[in-house]
Amino acid sequence: MVSDHAPLPGARRTLFVTGTDTGVGKTLVSATVLHALARHHRRVVGMKPVASGLVPHAGTPGGWASEDVLQLRAASTLAVAPELDNPVALPDPLSPHLAARRAGRRVTVAELLAPARALQAQADALVVEGAGGWRVPVNDDELLSDLARALAAPVLLVVGLRLGCLNHAMLTAEAIRADGLELAGWVGNVVDPHMACLDENLATLRQRLPAPCWGVLPWQAGVPEPRALAAGLDLTPFLH
Repeated sequence: MVSDHAPLPGARRTLFVTGTDTGVGKTLVSATVLHALARHHRRVVGMKPVASGLVPHAGTPGGWASEDVLQLRAASTLAVAPELDNPVALPDPLSPHLAARRAGRRVTVAELLAPARALQAQADALVVEGAGGWRVPVNDDELLSDLARALAAPVLLVVGLRLGCLNHAMLTAEAIRADGLELAGWVGNVVDPHMACLDENLATLRQRLPAPCWGVLPWQAGVPEPRALAAGLDLTPFLH
């Protein structure tokens, strides 16, 4: 049941979601977190500051949209203007700085920060999904992690559970903390159903990562349902 308590001023409950790599399930986890947050707050909204790679979508102005953005909107309880929850949409599925260059434009952190601030003012909880991993360029001088730093947002790390995830997870955690941000927690997502020593890898992550595990999402053979997965997340560290 949604609580009736007043939202925090400026929607301080902002969470930045990053991943150990691209294709590790950041959007699935972000949507799942949104559904979990909706049990505690009336107005929750997801944001994809930069989306690279669009698909035809009749219901979107211009006829194109990011599948990630559509999933975040479906999980949000607050409907907002497209220029707020996805201020930059780039056609090609490339790193943001390369996709922007191919589109003949330059993306800046400042143009992403303004809509994020606007969403903070409207929402009780805001989930900002990054692109790729932590050190993703948005232009020749700035990284998407600079947006997280500007927001001073706690970070949720999505660990794609497959061979190599231990190194990627620990390096990413070190980078987040080196940037002066709080690693609020991590979520494991089984992206390789045949991963050897899954339980042992999870034990190592729990031992080595300096933040609590919010949950582990199982391998999804079909289309994942974030609403159903939300019950498996423990957001207690973020809610209190």
